[in-house]
Amino acid sequence: MSAYGHSGTTDALGPEDPGPDGGDLLAALLDGMDAALCAFDADHVLTHWNREAERVLGWSAAEAVGRRGLAGWAVRPGDAADVEHRLFGVTAERGREVHDVALLTRDGRRVLVRAQTSAVHGPDGEPAGIYCAFSEVHTQIDLERSIALSEALFEDAAWGVVLVDADLRLAVLNAHAAYALGTSRSTALGRPLGDLVLQGVEELESALTHVLADGTPTAPVELWVTVRTDEGEQRRCWRCGFVRLASPLAQEPVPLGVGWLFQDLTEAKQTEQENARLRFRSHQLHRAARVATECEDPAEGAVAHLDFALAGFADHALLDTVAPGSPTRLLRTAASPSGEPGQPPN
Repeated sequence: MSAYGHSGTTDALGPEDPGPDGGDLLAALLDGMDAALCAFDADHVLTHWNREAERVLGWSAAEAVGRRGLAGWAVRPGDAADVEHRLFGVTAERGREVHDVALLTRDGRRVLVRAQTSAVHGPDGEPAGIYCAFSEVHTQIDLERSIALSEALFEDAAWGVVLVDADLRLAVLNAHAAYALGTSRSTALGRPLGDLVLQGVEELESALTHVLADGTPTAPVELWVTVRTDEGEQRRCWRCGFVRLASPLAQEPVPLGVGWLFQDLTEAKQTEQENARLRFRSHQLHRAARVATECEDPAEGAVAHLDFALAGFADHALLDTVAPGSPTRLLRTAASPSGEPGQPPN
């Protein structure tokens, strides 16, 4: 974006006689702005018009600077009175005002912009003009939505949201994540993950490093970790999603860190494991009963039943019987698997 002066008005809107260096610096600053910017002196004569303003509306600086007001070129005649009243009306105020107004492009199209206007005052405190920064409304709305989404995620989300910087240190986290990590939002900032995650931190840091190097993964991952909480160490299962963050202002992608979102699945996973264990045990008991019924020798059937039923219940089993003639003495009859250690009971 560039800045262009208008004879007799630079004193009101900038330093008195800034000189070549000051003028070049001002032009460079305005050229670097992402928002369209224009400025008017006290007589509503346009004094500055940067490149973003030229891009949005199509009017070059040579065509814009020096014009009085916006009517007939940047605003349709029928809209001019209302638009200029809202934009130039800020001259009497020292604050800022925001308006949505319809401007006119060089090829005759109307474009809705969100304009922020502010009064410029001279050394004597008298109004010397205004400046107006504007952008297309849909661009502004996109920005506001992005900001609102970020704030909502870090304030109201029902799952953990963490921003990890490029050094894998905690930069921002929401209340849900702080609770899950057993810390507070303020004390966690700047700390490495190893201070909070006791086990599983290697897998977590590996996933974050992979995202920084190769980009966002295509699917969530499930990680088992152990964290220290007020109730002691707890093992948790988190379903994690990762998003690589890059600066939108850099010419080349520069990683700012990783957005890490996670949801606690511990109870669901524990229930799932328990159900799987019960299904396996039931299946083994069914097999044990079938095999035992095929044995003619009851002792052989009992051992076969132990061999099949043991899995899922214990590492090994011992079978003792009452010794003949001595109801208080037991004899070791079998062990499953065979050869398991254990002394015969007395």
